[in-house]
Amino acid sequence: MSYAIIGLGRIGTAIAQAFADQGIEVAVAGRRPVDALAARIGPSLVPQRIEDAIEADVVILAVPFGAHEDVARAAESWQGKIVIDAMNAYGVPVKELDGLPSSAAVAKAFPGAKLVKAFNHLPAATLAQGPTTPHGGRRVVFVASDDEPASASVAALVDRLGFAPVDLGKIGEGGLLVQARGNTWAQLVFQDLVKFD
Repeated sequence: MSYAIIGLGRIGTAIAQAFADQGIEVAVAGRRPVDALAARIGPSLVPQRIEDAIEADVVILAVPFGAHEDVARAAESWQGKIVIDAMNAYGVPVKELDGLPSSAAVAKAFPGAKLVKAFNHLPAATLAQGPTTPHGGRRVVFVASDDEPASASVAALVDRLGFAPVDLGKIGEGGLLVQARGNTWAQLVFQDLVKFD
């Protein structure tokens, strides 16, 4: 399976570092050149243009929320791809989302894709600390999707990156616990939880 991260801001960089730490190859792209940053993070990061990176089987969206539609327009088809929504829509009026959870609104921009919410609930600085906490145990990453096989696939990736995946179920059900709505954050956002195996 091939992977890409679109956006190397603070969240995208933290996710990219997790890939690099495990030696997993991942394409990286952004609205600005990412070559120098990718080289600093690790050799398993492959800088590409957005148009090339979105050819990956799994595309992680780590762009500002308002830019996701630009990414969606970069592909002729999203059919069968897994798109991981690592964004937050804090401050976006609920009306602009048609009253939907932000991930459901994002899914509409990526027809044919299997959308999974993950990597968005932790602040970038916490995510950048990596999967293992100073007290032992693995840092939790929540996963939510309306597509169970896609959710399982992303949970397996989260585990491979060293984090502890916790499946919240469907986006409009347990997934609401990690969504921003207007100017409010859901209950599990910012919760730095640890799983001890």
